Amino acid sequence: MYDYFMEKFVYQMFILGSGEYLKQALEKGLGGVIFFTPDIKSEEQFKTLIQNVKQESLIPPFLSIDQEGGRVERTENIRPKRLSARYAFEKGEEFLVSQTQEIASELKEYGINLNFAPVADVNTNPDNPIIGERAFSDNPDEVIRGVNLVSNVYRSNGIIPCIKHYPGHGDANADSHKTLPKIDLSMEYMEKIHIKPFRNAVENNIEMVMAAHLHCSCFDKETIPASLSKNAIGYLRNTLKYDGVVISDDMVMKGVQAYGSFEAVKMGIEAGLDMFIFRNADKNAFETIEKLVRSAENDKTLAEKIIKSNDRIQKLKNKYCIL
Repeated sequence: MYDYFMEKFVYQMFILGSGEYLKQALEKGLGGVIFFTPDIKSEEQFKTLIQNVKQESLIPPFLSIDQEGGRVERTENIRPKRLSARYAFEKGEEFLVSQTQEIASELKEYGINLNFAPVADVNTNPDNPIIGERAFSDNPDEVIRGVNLVSNVYRSNGIIPCIKHYPGHGDANADSHKTLPKIDLSMEYMEKIHIKPFRNAVENNIEMVMAAHLHCSCFDKETIPASLSKNAIGYLRNTLKYDGVVISDDMVMKGVQAYGSFEAVKMGIEAGLDMFIFRNADKNAFETIEKLVRSAENDKTLAEKIIKSNDRIQKLKNKYCIL
């Protein structure tokens, strides 16, 4: 009986993209699915795809997407792109709220219940190759305003907002899809600028936080992604007092893959992560989950952390009636 439930608890910790093992994972209790541009060919096709996913799911899943507006927008095959966060924010709060409402209404109609937005990064590095206009501003107070406005619109539409990329990707000079960026800033500066929007979001009961694959020397002298760092995630849990769901950025990004998928996931759980994204439901992702199931059945400490994460996941699903 314990093994049966542990398998479900482990599968609930993962959000996978499309792939040959998706149906099998959904039947075992997969926590969610993430949709990318190639998955969305027309409105009716996308709605049908989401209905099929729901029908194949043992447990009602998070149905998720990266729909920030502008550069990161997954519906580009079926509608023109909107403005990125910075440009929408520059047109005024009323415009930002109106555009976000359009996005939220569209996502709700498709059946999406989780959006990996808004971006809470403060873009302090003009040479940042990955954030740029995705951030509301290079001023943390303006980022806070943007984050709060956008998060509230998603909430009011029954869509879970997820802020990213903790502890702040705005000063990076490299793309974590391709390498592990290194941010060498003092804790004082990080708290004053980059962590400030995350602190505010936690105080405003943000539902989900995405952890970044980048190294911050203020947390660890040894090179390790913040997403797998006990110090970085521990700061979020213990100093900021966050007890909501913490999810990884995509686990196939080069910034974290040096550890191998299973070891990285295990390190993430030990650090305090609750969920993991794998953009493909391929053999690697499936075998990583299965290996974690077997490990949890023989590791009481690991099993306890998985159970605690499952409590957070179910609490969030219940709040948004994902039942």
